[in-house]
Amino acid sequence: MFRLSNNLVGILNFITFLLSIPILWAGVWLSKQGVTECERFLDKPLIALGVFLMLVSLAGLIGACCRVTWLLWVYLLVMFILILILFCFTIFAFAVTNKGAGENLSGKGYKEYRLGDYSNWLQKRVNSPKNWNKIQSCLQDSNVCKSLIGSQTPADKFFMEHLSSVQSGCCKPSNDCGFEYVSPTNWNQTGNSTIDGNPDCKVWRNDESLLCYGCQSCKAGLLDNLKRDWKKVAVVNIVFIVFLIIVYSIGCCAFRNNRRDNHRHYYPTSKI
Repeated sequence: MFRLSNNLVGILNFITFLLSIPILWAGVWLSKQGVTECERFLDKPLIALGVFLMLVSLAGLIGACCRVTWLLWVYLLVMFILILILFCFTIFAFAVTNKGAGENLSGKGYKEYRLGDYSNWLQKRVNSPKNWNKIQSCLQDSNVCKSLIGSQTPADKFFMEHLSSVQSGCCKPSNDCGFEYVSPTNWNQTGNSTIDGNPDCKVWRNDESLLCYGCQSCKAGLLDNLKRDWKKVAVVNIVFIVFLIIVYSIGCCAFRNNRRDNHRHYYPTSKI
């Protein structure tokens, strides 16, 4: 008769195996149906994750239910490595997202973002031309600024809008420039405009395909959004790590049961 720990490991890994199927299918679907590079961005990670979950769950399922000790040992080793990686990533995520925040503006409902306020590691990632070209392409293809284009919002109402960090950094010029508001994505230089104080002022274009996608403020807005997302992921990781530790502990019990059962099978007369 199988012990409770073996049954629990088997059930949990059977559920994981079922979950890996739609994840793998989604990755394959994106690789074949994705039109733009942004749509295909997650295809390889999803395929890799789906295959990984499928193989690991099969190892745990067979190892626990069929008493294949070496497969269960491999399963526990992978689980231990996964727990260690997630723990390190969680610490790293909290460390690199510790710095940076939006700047409140007097009389404005939105904030402004400066690249230098964020961690050096994150700055290097977005300052890489190779990385930013891909990110910029995705931002242009998204609805981040398209939702503002063509809007006839009056200036006083727009200035009180609570724009997202990406919209504030990428879809309008910096407040330092002193440009005259025409529409959310259309701003004109005036005699009071200052384009030398902030390099982003020279980069801004009213062209809907350009706007401020090449600005430092756009990179900062993206990092602020990334910072919030990473903190959420880090919190979820903590919960997931606790769950994995519980599963790992149950797996260790199942591994011990396998060894005892195998020992009894080969030495039926021995006293245990």
